[in-house]
Amino acid sequence: MTLEEFAAGEQKTEGMDKVGDALEEVLSKALSQRSITVGVYEAAKLLNVDPDNVVLCLLAADEDDDRDVALQIHFTLIQAFCCENDINILRVSNPGRLAELLLLGTGGAAAAGAEQPPDLHCVLVTNPHSSQWKDPALSQLICFCRESRYMDQWVPVINLPER
Repeated sequence: MTLEEFAAGEQKTEGMDKVGDALEEVLSKALSQRSITVGVYEAAKLLNVDPDNVVLCLLAADEDDDRDVALQIHFTLIQAFCCENDINILRVSNPGRLAELLLLGTGGAAAAGAEQPPDLHCVLVTNPHSSQWKDPALSQLICFCRESRYMDQWVPVINLPER
């Protein structure tokens, strides 16, 4: 490995950390503005009714979920729909961290006492109806998705930083 390759690898890792931080910020704001949809079926319903309002789609799966054929079919259909409608997509490699972020915003203990845990495999972030987001974190995510598409990586994988 040359020094240039090592430096490029460090910059890529640092860039991924910044994108992960930006995603955390976007999710936090979306939770506070109630502009988040959680669940594969709920996401499919929203995409069918109002795709123009969706700004970001997150797909989260761990190694066990990769063997779930039905879930992979849903992911494929959602990805195709998002690509067709110019919706930015990210794949989250650590769904446990995503669950921590989303469940803390919905009342943590109350959600933990629910009979069935929520489906966090698909998360949609929508524009608040009052105004368009002028959020630097969201802009950073959109730029990251655009750059990934230019490199023929249509569904970039991101790792949320552990806290």
